[in-house]
Amino acid sequence: MRRLTMCTSVVFLSALALRMPSSAEPSQSAALQQIDLTERLAAGKLRAVNRNVTTLPGSRPGVHVTEKAGPGVVWIEGSDFAQGTIEVDVRGRDVLQQSFVGVAFHRRDDNTYDAVYLRPFNFRADDPVRRQNAVQYIAVPEYDWPRLRKEFPSEFENPVDPSVAPTEWVPLRVVVKGRTVQVFVGAVKSPTLEVRKLGSHDRGLIGLWAGNNSDGDFANLRITPMK
Repeated sequence: MRRLTMCTSVVFLSALALRMPSSAEPSQSAALQQIDLTERLAAGKLRAVNRNVTTLPGSRPGVHVTEKAGPGVVWIEGSDFAQGTIEVDVRGRDVLQQSFVGVAFHRRDDNTYDAVYLRPFNFRADDPVRRQNAVQYIAVPEYDWPRLRKEFPSEFENPVDPSVAPTEWVPLRVVVKGRTVQVFVGAVKSPTLEVRKLGSHDRGLIGLWAGNNSDGDFANLRITPMK
């Protein structure tokens, strides 16, 4: 009976060892970081470049980025993103060539970074060419959208799911892993856009991005870094 008990213990301990995570196998993602943009603004930790940023009126805690000629970024001071997931709710306008909203990441300086952004006015356009240009990846200044569209047509742009409304809040999720960038727009399970990463810088601040002559609303920013 004693021998049987010992054998049973060995089997139990072996099974337990198989179930326990190995210290040599760390988890793929760190803890989710929820960033309250209104609190960051009040604390002076949002730095706007070529834009102004104000608290978003209404019940949703977020910020409004004002309209101005040229691109603008609101950098999240203290953020440090390399690989992982960036999630944010964005809201633009259904006005032709006047609504470009998204996120910037891997900042080297105020003019050198990667970005993913939406063109809400193209979401449901009758013109199929415009619909193709609904979501965009860029790595400025070297790979801005005119060069990408000319040299790599359709590679760095895609349409969005027809259910995504151009004037509503849109969940935007950007996943950076190695040299790949995946973009999810709306409540979709498959990537809306998947591209090779072009920017040479692989770490830096995260920012709220608005394009030429465009304003935008931003809320519910979440960052899940990858270990």
